[in-house]
Amino acid sequence: MDQAPEPPEDDEPNRPEGPFGGGADAMATIFGQLGAMMRSQEPWEAAAQMAAGIANEGHSEANLDPADRMSLESLARVAELRVADHTSRGLREPVRIDAMNRTQWARRFLDDQRPLLEGLAGSLGQGLAAQLGELDGLDDADASELAGIPGLGAIPPAMIRQLASMMGPMMLSMMAGSTAGHLAARAFGHYELPLPRPVAKPLTVVLSNVDAFAADWSIPVDDIRMWVCLSDVAHHQVLTLPHVRDTLTDLIGEYTRAFSVDPEEIERQGRELGIDEAFGELGADMGALQELAGNPDRLLGVMQSEHQRAIMPRIHAVVAVVEGWVDNVLDEVGGALLADYAMVTEALRRRRVEAGPEARFVERLFGLELSQATFDSGAGFVRGVLDRGGPEALDALWSDASHLPTPNELEAPGLWMARVGIEADDLDIDADMEIPDSIDFDD
Repeated sequence: MDQAPEPPEDDEPNRPEGPFGGGADAMATIFGQLGAMMRSQEPWEAAAQMAAGIANEGHSEANLDPADRMSLESLARVAELRVADHTSRGLREPVRIDAMNRTQWARRFLDDQRPLLEGLAGSLGQGLAAQLGELDGLDDADASELAGIPGLGAIPPAMIRQLASMMGPMMLSMMAGSTAGHLAARAFGHYELPLPRPVAKPLTVVLSNVDAFAADWSIPVDDIRMWVCLSDVAHHQVLTLPHVRDTLTDLIGEYTRAFSVDPEEIERQGRELGIDEAFGELGADMGALQELAGNPDRLLGVMQSEHQRAIMPRIHAVVAVVEGWVDNVLDEVGGALLADYAMVTEALRRRRVEAGPEARFVERLFGLELSQATFDSGAGFVRGVLDRGGPEALDALWSDASHLPTPNELEAPGLWMARVGIEADDLDIDADMEIPDSIDFDD
């Protein structure tokens, strides 16, 4: 049996260990270059460039055919009229729609969600900066000990402070750009995620993504385009209602600003999730680190705070009922417009719950959990209200902020109907159950 070749001798036996190879001097160069990049470029422009690179995978994108734009505008107009007729709830302004490529969609998302992304990046940036230690008044010995990451070597205190000073703009560019890029790479329409967006701007559709999906599933392209238009118009109808918009914006904004910045809490959760062990075995077991890098949800869990875990059920309740209502509208309207509606909707609904880890990670950044369970719970609530009170009862869902369901009511539509004063023949509540007078989002 042939022997495995011997590894080449290291002709630089005193070379510092670690992924940077050149030790502190090389790291100083890297940090300096990174700092120069951040100083020469406004963070949002850096984010847009990163988003474009992720979204188009480094390839140039073809210009959109004007005929495709006109076709999409016609489909959007039909969708608007059909949804308004079915729901008896029109939009304040006629729907406008922009057919875009991935790069354009990513930039629009960055513009639309700037306040939310700034809060998210600021929260995560503070948490990561906290992990660098208390830098004010930190002496050289303590800073070097703090930087003693296995396999990396000691980092001079000045270098740590330089990294900490760049953390805010770096995190903003990286987090915002990565989020927008990954979303644009798979987005079909404006509401790829059920996040409120500016009311007066046109809806956006990534035609290349939509048409590629139609080709993969051998479905007529106009059928997929119509479904996307119907979905976006229905989402737009409820997510532009002021009280729905404000409630969801406040909840998601509160979540994104609440990542843990307590080093002790981050360290505790890291131990519980095995993060410390994975990094501790850096030299002996690269598989542990690779497994950690391949599971970004695990890393995100280290910084998730107790406050965020308390907020998530409230976000879930609102998002689930929005998605359940939209699905009901699509089923009622789409079946009359698309001959193969059942096949189209099966393909598209399967797509949304079979998203990859990058999409799931982006959802978790905003406190969203768009799993099959979320869509099922929303559909069950809508079906329960319709069965007990009909369309008029369901309309009450969007009449006032206090009519949005609580997490408990999401699983018991009869309880929700009793609270908001809607009579029904079959309420799924006990006679002795106490009915709250009003919703309390603080519980």
